[in-house]
Amino acid sequence: MERINQTEGGNKKTGSRDGGETARLAVLFPGLGYTCDKPLLYYSSKLAVKHGYRVVPVGYAGFPANVKGDAAKMRECFLMAMEQTAGILRDMKWDAYTDIVFIGKSIGTAVAARFAGERGIHARGILFTPLEETFPYSCGPAIAFHGTADPWAKDEPVESACRAAGIPLYLTEGANHSLETGDIRRDIEIMGTVMERVEHFLR
Repeated sequence: MERINQTEGGNKKTGSRDGGETARLAVLFPGLGYTCDKPLLYYSSKLAVKHGYRVVPVGYAGFPANVKGDAAKMRECFLMAMEQTAGILRDMKWDAYTDIVFIGKSIGTAVAARFAGERGIHARGILFTPLEETFPYSCGPAIAFHGTADPWAKDEPVESACRAAGIPLYLTEGANHSLETGDIRRDIEIMGTVMERVEHFLR
């Protein structure tokens, strides 16, 4: 069963441009191997489109192998992702949007938070399986999702960081870094529950 660690709050409604065109932007920040066409980001992007967001996926390439457990390689990947993200989004006119949501997965949550902080972008955040490295960077109103069997991030540091930042954290018992358990039916149920939370946040 998915359980909530904190109460929801802090989510902001959005406005629209003159003439009725919505001024909403969702940027997808994937993980190292968890690309934008994988379930959490794929369905989030579909929901964002449904609710009038322009969706912009960020893609990374060229990461070293065997990153897990290697702090130096993880740092290298983070810096590479930051550099590539800056190039991909360099022409984005952020002030054209009244509501910006950064949707990140794993290392992408850290990239999104730092990118927003360094550029003064007021973006809400959806944090799928964030890492400890995500939380030193300030972010706007956000929600987070974490599996209790995630080998990339331990429960206590993620829970403590979310609590300190006032970020509602949804814990899924027995789920891994993809928020999956290995039980197909259960994983489909989990995905449905997660996407309900995502859609509520995006409205």
